[in-house]
Amino acid sequence: MAKNNHTRVTDFILMGFIDSPGLESLLFLVFLNFYLVTLLGNVGMIILIKLDVQLHTPMYFFLSHLSLLDACYTSVITPQILATLATGKTIISYGQCAAQFFFFTICAGTECFLLGVMAYDRYIAVSNPLLYTVAMNPKICWRLVVGAYVCGISGAILRTTCTFTLSFCDNNQIDFFFCDLPPLLKLACGDTTNTETIVFFSNFVILANALVILISYVLIIKAVLRMKSSGGRAKSFSTCASHLTAVALFFGTLCFMYVRIGSSKSPEEDKIVSVFYTVIIPMLNPLIYSLRNKDVKAAFKRVTGRFQVFRNV
Repeated sequence: MAKNNHTRVTDFILMGFIDSPGLESLLFLVFLNFYLVTLLGNVGMIILIKLDVQLHTPMYFFLSHLSLLDACYTSVITPQILATLATGKTIISYGQCAAQFFFFTICAGTECFLLGVMAYDRYIAVSNPLLYTVAMNPKICWRLVVGAYVCGISGAILRTTCTFTLSFCDNNQIDFFFCDLPPLLKLACGDTTNTETIVFFSNFVILANALVILISYVLIIKAVLRMKSSGGRAKSFSTCASHLTAVALFFGTLCFMYVRIGSSKSPEEDKIVSVFYTVIIPMLNPLIYSLRNKDVKAAFKRVTGRFQVFRNV
């Protein structure tokens, strides 16, 4: 059988903003503001947790890593969007595309597992408060976080290897804002069976993790309802509601993007959802965990008060 005369792709063209002519300056300002707020919120949360001793608990230890992941994975995507809007350059090299895909997948995959760890932490805190400090000692907390990173990195290596060993021929126009899996699969000109099998397995892992979190919260709600103190119930519900909101936003958008691969959906829908989970959610998470959290507000007052004292000395 004769081989098809294909040209090997060495770079890609990101088509995400082609259908929005004249809006580049406005979109640049919007994305820049979102990015600055995201960095300020997440880096600020990390610094606050580091500086305030009363936030040196397992829950805030995990939250600091969630903030780190949010800051990192929006930084993998948003600067590329800003550069495209500022310069009009939509070309990204094959290597840059693979690197962007790899690091984004690490951050998103690790966050997926970290949210499961945080659900487990809340379950232990609510169901066994007397044994909480023993069950979630620093060594166990580090093991859980390292385990989340190992799972995220392993998944990223597998997905990136399977995706970028595919053949990309002739058409190199990615109808998206960045190098993500669904639009890359559409460009592949070879057999994608192995990659789609890996994608299916990854989707199963996402759904299984979401199911574990859901079961954890069913048990948490049952434990909270058994509490005799109304104050304790209110505090537990407030803390768990913040985490559950973050989980719903994260897994909801992931399921929309990845679990629905192969179904009929428009590129415009994918673009809107991609902006939401790469830009909006990382910006919202610090707000979700701080606005209704009295401990974070009190810590912020203590830390800022400390700096005011130093300035007055």
